[in-house]
Amino acid sequence: MPAAKRYDARYFQRWYRESVVRVGQREFVSRKVRLAVAATEYVLGRELRSVLDVGCGEAPWRSILKSLRPRLAYTGLDGSEYAVRRYGRARNIRLARVGEVGRLGLKGPFDLVVCADVLHYVPTAEVSAGLRAMHSLCGGVAFLEMFASTDDAEGDDVEFQRRRPASYRRLLATAGFRPLGLHLYASRSAWQTLVALERGAAG
Repeated sequence: MPAAKRYDARYFQRWYRESVVRVGQREFVSRKVRLAVAATEYVLGRELRSVLDVGCGEAPWRSILKSLRPRLAYTGLDGSEYAVRRYGRARNIRLARVGEVGRLGLKGPFDLVVCADVLHYVPTAEVSAGLRAMHSLCGGVAFLEMFASTDDAEGDDVEFQRRRPASYRRLLATAGFRPLGLHLYASRSAWQTLVALERGAAG
């Protein structure tokens, strides 16, 4: 039986700093952050105030978010004991797996909920529970970056969950999220404020 995957210091060094994929490269992450901030502020009609980042790792989104909106409140969650031990206090990261989000007693709503490059490594039952909890905490927009079995994605393929796009769409819809495009989703309440052609395919 293979050893359980460990999100330790060596993992983050390999995939975020040394790999040619460089998932933690600042400019790559920055493009995603700017997209998510702009979409959230467009939907809410005001400046972003709060962010929940699920599976945040070492919290690369945090510094970029703070550079754009210095006063926003950032809460990170991650299942890596290494990341929480090293950065938890300084970057406001709490220890929690995706499926545990709903048990933490977090006080929402958060303007923006982020779960980037995480859910395709998580078992389906845990994804379902996590998405339901994230939706209940989302007061505006969510950036939910997932890769399906049909995608030609590069990078870490250990424990990759080979789900089809339709499976993710069902999970998201059941949780309450509605698509906007480009990994962006609206909460049910925010979706109701949008006109027909602002909405994604489900509209």
